[in-house]
Amino acid sequence: MMPRRVTPKSRASQKSFEKAAEKHSARHLFKLYIAGSSERSLRAVKRIKEICERELEGMYTLEIIDLYQQPSRAIADQIVAAPTLVRRLPEPVRLVGDLSDEAKVLALFRPGNRRSA
Repeated sequence: MMPRRVTPKSRASQKSFEKAAEKHSARHLFKLYIAGSSERSLRAVKRIKEICERELEGMYTLEIIDLYQQPSRAIADQIVAAPTLVRRLPEPVRLVGDLSDEAKVLALFRPGNRRSA
């Protein structure tokens, strides 16, 4: 096998790849499962958006899934109660129930946290 020749163009490509990978690793992906437009669901949406904007501005993606509109997602994603907040990236963690306890929500923002609440 012949060694690969490194050119200035391939170095630039490698640097841009590393930069993109670095950005991707710093991102968070959350899924918030709610049940309709109840007061509890709306409060959960508002709360998690506020916290994400304050703590992770520009470094997160939040997907909101209404289980009344997409009931098959509850089974596929093993959701048994709503609201449920799931952090998918950097590693999966769940928080079930009321999102008013900010300390519990903020614990999901720490990559080393593997605890499910």
